[in-house]
Order: sequence, then structure tokens, then C-alpha cells
Amino acid sequence: MPENVDAILKLLRSHANPANVAGMAHYGISTRGTLGVPVKTLRTQARQIGRNHELALALWESGIHEARILATIIDQPARVTVTQMNRWASDFDSWDVCDQACQNLFRYTPQAFSQAARWARARPEFVRRAGFSLMAGLAMKSKEATDAQFEAFLPLLVEASSDARNFVKKSVNWALRAIANRNPHLRERAIATAEACHRRIRVD
Repeated sequence: MPENVDAILKLLRSHANPANVAGMAHYGISTRGTLGVPVKTLRTQARQIGRNHELALALWESGIHEARILATIIDQPARVTVTQMNRWASDFDSWDVCDQACQNLFRYTPQAFSQAARWARARPEFVRRAGFSLMAGLAMKSKEATDAQFEAFLPLLVEASSDARNFVKKSVNWALRAIANRNPHLRERAIATAEACHRRIRVD
């Protein structure tokens, strides 16, 4: 592990706040290995650290909730592999770490579109959520992406619309709204997709 990992973890622990952990639990965030450090503090620390792929890997392996979020901020998208993405996704145990990984890091990787489609059919709740969180992030930030790339996601949204798990349902809605906001054409396609989702839910 990089020599400064222990120092970073020590600093994170110095910001631990049990009251914040209790508040996070109220919003469905896992309290396992959670210190209660605000994301704003993590972003300040990330700016001081700078981009560092090896350090990101080491922080993730610590298993500490906030260290994993920090890892998603400082990692280098160009160095992230499919293997790493799958390994981290398999570790997701909370919606916030899932979404932070997708929005801070995964959506900027070359394999973002293919992974979003793959995860959209995954069985574990937070891996499947990652698929739709990633779609939402791509819709919001991927300026060069084509309409066709997002249209390819729409059948996956319909397919997952009958998934009763709360964190999946919310991410499907998020992705659909984000795609609809890209342009008028995709808005029409998203509306039609929403109608197809409602029909599927009624049938199931």
C-alpha cells in the first residue's frame, strides 16, 4: 500500500462524527465501516491529494465507507479497468457509494456505456442500481454521445421497471429523466418508454 494511506485513514477518523452516521442511516445509507465524514470534507481532502490510481485502489481496499468515496474522487478514469469496475461494484453495500463511484469516476471511463448496459441486468441490487446511475451520469455529462447510444438503454429501463427493490426503482426513474432532458427527440422516446414501463408494472 502507498505510504500515505495510513495517514489519510487517520485523518478521516479524526473527522468521525457518530451523529452524522445516525443521520445517514435515516436516509438508507449503510453504517458499516462508516465514520460520518461529510462529502464536502472528502472533496477538500481529494484536492490536496490529487489524482492517484494506486492510492485509490488502496483506499478502496480499506473497506471504510468514506475512504471508498474518496477513492472514487481521486482515481484516474483512464487507468480504470473493467475488472476494477466489476470488483468495486461487487463491494457496493450502500446507494451513496454506488452513486459516487458512478458519478465521480465510472462515467468518465472508456467502458462506461458497455458497463451500464451490463450492470442493468445484474441481480445484486446495488450493482443493478449502478447500471442506471451510470446511465443517468452519462446522460448528464457525456456531451459527445449520440442519441442512438441512449436509445439502446431504453429497453433495459423497461426491463428493470418491474424490479420492486427501492434503490433500483429510483435509479431507473433517475436514468429515464436524465435521458429525457438531453434533447426533444430523446424526450419523446423517454415518454414512450415511461408508458411502456407503466404497462409492464401493471402486468407484473
